[in-house]
Amino acid sequence: MTTTAEKSGQFALGDRTVHRIGYGAMQLAGPHVMGPPADRDAAVAVLRRAVELGVDHIDTSDYYGPHVTNEIIREALHPYPEQLTIVTKVGARRTPEGDWPEALGADELRQAVRDNLDHLGLDVLDVVNLRMPGFAEPVQRSLAEPMEVLAQLQQDGLVRHIGVSNVTPQMLAEARGIAPVVCVQNHYNLVHRADDPLVDALARDGVAYVPFFPLGGFSPIQSAALETVARRLETTPMQVALTWLLARSPNLLLIPGTSSVAHLEQNLEAAARVLGPEELTELDRIGGDGTLDPDL
Repeated sequence: MTTTAEKSGQFALGDRTVHRIGYGAMQLAGPHVMGPPADRDAAVAVLRRAVELGVDHIDTSDYYGPHVTNEIIREALHPYPEQLTIVTKVGARRTPEGDWPEALGADELRQAVRDNLDHLGLDVLDVVNLRMPGFAEPVQRSLAEPMEVLAQLQQDGLVRHIGVSNVTPQMLAEARGIAPVVCVQNHYNLVHRADDPLVDALARDGVAYVPFFPLGGFSPIQSAALETVARRLETTPMQVALTWLLARSPNLLLIPGTSSVAHLEQNLEAAARVLGPEELTELDRIGGDGTLDPDL
């Protein structure tokens, strides 16, 4: 029997409660997150299978494609199941060359929210993450102006909840001084543990933490150690990495992405795995600062 998302447990995301393994839609776009996928029917099938298997948290953005992933989500799932929470993000745009310049001006943010609403076919967005600049690490700067724009859109009834992405603890504190924050989406994984104190602090506050690059930034030595554990457990390094994240803290929500139904089902199998004390100790020893290697 295929494992379902229910096995991963649940955590609050604003006023919704979602399963801790969700789905990240970025890989539904074409190469380099530009243009349509090679097989649109397959992309639709992945989304429908995810919902069949209990996934009730989908992470997306209208700048994936651009517009592509949101349009596919709408085709596959609209009208949306009542329990489905769609999280999107704003703060960047795409150039014809595929670059990701920031788009944090008031008019840009308002247009981004409208675009997400239009392409998803929604009247209100469940959660909008304010994505701040920086490839893998946050750049310390004020986010007051864009956060105030989202807070106004929330008051206008277009945004239900606000999250922040790629932020330092100082930036998070500034954001929370303007409006409630229901989730933080930052670079975090088995080896990249700089946010350990933040993960724990948010858990105490009942705020979700959503890691990106769950298997990015591993050195060859670290990757080999992870593969050793995976072989012993007769599974894949990705499954072990996801299982470790689920074990790390109850407020971690995972959004692994894939364009394959088989890979989706493999990712969900991480929810049913249990790491023993020996494996947890061994995996914790792998941890370190981790320097991002986009080829991993």
